[in-house]
Amino acid sequence: MIRLLGAAILTASLVFPAMGASLDAAAINNAEYRSKPSTDEVDAVVVKAQILLDRAQFSPGEIDGKLGENAQKALRAFAEAKGLAAGKALTAEVWAALAETSKDPVIAEYTISEADVKGPFLEKLPAKMEDMKSLKALSYTSPREALAEKFHMSEGLLAMLNSGKRFDRASEIILVANVSNKPVKLTIGRIEVDKSRQTVKAFDPSGALVAFFPATVGSEEKPTPTGSLKVVSADANPNYRYNPDYKFKGVKSREAFTIKPGPNNPAGSFWIGLSGEGYGIHGTPNPSKVSKSESHGCVRLTNWDVGLLGRNIKKGTPVVFVEEPQAGKKG
Repeated sequence: MIRLLGAAILTASLVFPAMGASLDAAAINNAEYRSKPSTDEVDAVVVKAQILLDRAQFSPGEIDGKLGENAQKALRAFAEAKGLAAGKALTAEVWAALAETSKDPVIAEYTISEADVKGPFLEKLPAKMEDMKSLKALSYTSPREALAEKFHMSEGLLAMLNSGKRFDRASEIILVANVSNKPVKLTIGRIEVDKSRQTVKAFDPSGALVAFFPATVGSEEKPTPTGSLKVVSADANPNYRYNPDYKFKGVKSREAFTIKPGPNNPAGSFWIGLSGEGYGIHGTPNPSKVSKSESHGCVRLTNWDVGLLGRNIKKGTPVVFVEEPQAGKKG
């Protein structure tokens, strides 16, 4: 159960440029705009902005408290949607617009449940696909990993907020990102995948931007398609089927094999199939690497982002792949 933290306990200093061990709920919930939040240290201003972006369906990817490229992408998309000056920086105007989207505290208390710690959990996630095929499920490796993903957080930020806490003990009260835990309803008329910026945008039938996600989009070895495809399927907890014709780097098997479902499955916890054979939009077991690594030709989102998209998409929805000229590439 999530409990919101009331204003009575929010008495700490407003903002810390580099939070370190002093990061707490009060500092984050009370954070106010500052023109130059830290880009490489965990910052209360950035944590708050990331959570507000997440709630507004402008995903910063993994909430880690750092103003990295995915947070900057989300800020830019949010600004564009609100008709504000777009850029990588967090401006006073964007901060004010974000603050208007939700008044609830961005950090809340959560009581760890029996289900959170029940498992089963993997002792170790194999590095090679061939070694995954014999596992009964590609589960989380720990309650901490599961809780971090449940609240769209990095494990590092979760641990920093909860020094000395046990994540494997039911009834333990911890601090988490107060992301929306209610089903989000979106009417999606079109998906746009930007191959240069590595982003995914969802538009309603009128053309309004209703959701944004950072993405990993293909690679030089296995580029994504061009033009327009259509959604043909949307499935939670997919199997991953490897076809040796794909000839993925690092996979030596000459026979097809199947990897069982789970959040640490190579396709993550959701698969959106596209009309191009073998192509899809799917999740990942490594949310911190979204848009920072390469894919095997598909479009990779965090598990929670692809779940939001997958639950709201319909068969036949067009998925348009766009690409800026080389000189126009932006992060």
